[in-house]
Amino acid sequence: MSAASRAPGRTAPVPSDEYETIRRRHNVVVTGRRDGPVVVLAHGFGCDQNMWRFVLDDLAARCTVVLFDHVGAGRSDLSAWSAERYGSLDAYASDVVNLCRALDLGEVVYVGHSVSASVGVLAAIRAPELFAGLALLTPSPHYLEDGDYHGGFTADDIEELLTALDSNYLGWSATMAPVIMGAPGQPELARELSDSFCRADPQVAAVFARATFLADNRSDLAKVTTPSLVVQSAQDSIAPPEVGRYVHRQMAGSRLVVLDTTGHCPHMSSPEVTARALLDFVFSDLVAVA
Repeated sequence: MSAASRAPGRTAPVPSDEYETIRRRHNVVVTGRRDGPVVVLAHGFGCDQNMWRFVLDDLAARCTVVLFDHVGAGRSDLSAWSAERYGSLDAYASDVVNLCRALDLGEVVYVGHSVSASVGVLAAIRAPELFAGLALLTPSPHYLEDGDYHGGFTADDIEELLTALDSNYLGWSATMAPVIMGAPGQPELARELSDSFCRADPQVAAVFARATFLADNRSDLAKVTTPSLVVQSAQDSIAPPEVGRYVHRQMAGSRLVVLDTTGHCPHMSSPEVTARALLDFVFSDLVAVA
């Protein structure tokens, strides 16, 4: 049964205290159609669930939408964060698996922006039975240049980025936000992203930045058996189009959509076309493979 044609599935019951723990830890919000396919939205580095609001109405009109904050972001429970646990993306993947199980969601369509695309890949490998589909929005499994692989950054670039983040986090936020957003005609979005960065705890941001920019999840892509969509901006200085094509080639049976957009956050700068691509995946692609 496809994700698009069923009511949300159900897994084994979970004790209510575990549900409440997970809900509070990740500031979980469930909205939209309760009889629609379940779509879980996972935000990227320096962001929180609020960044999905531009596409939320379109998705919620047809889907059950689950929003959450990664531990250390937004209104999550900061007391659950530790540098040791969250020094790699594996911890974030474990959180996603635990969240899906604790909320008794059944099979979900997971939408991961930026680094959360890699988090979704790891989660789907770990617990494929929980995922009806993966939508990877401007993903990058590895940011470093490596031979024929064009990740977009040299080792010196990454070292400079991380050093600047450590030494002057507020300055780094103000400088990087317009580059990441990549939408000079919408300066208010760059300001919003910069403000989001500035609200984050600098220690948490530094650890998450290293987990993000030093990760190499290229070998994990071929392990995914979940139907997948790769959504790439036509111009993106953080995850260049070559990276989107690479991810698509490595994931058997995936589909690549290149949006006529600029920047790393098309769900904010071009929400209508981004929502359309996501809904096409849920209601067309997943029906076709059911």
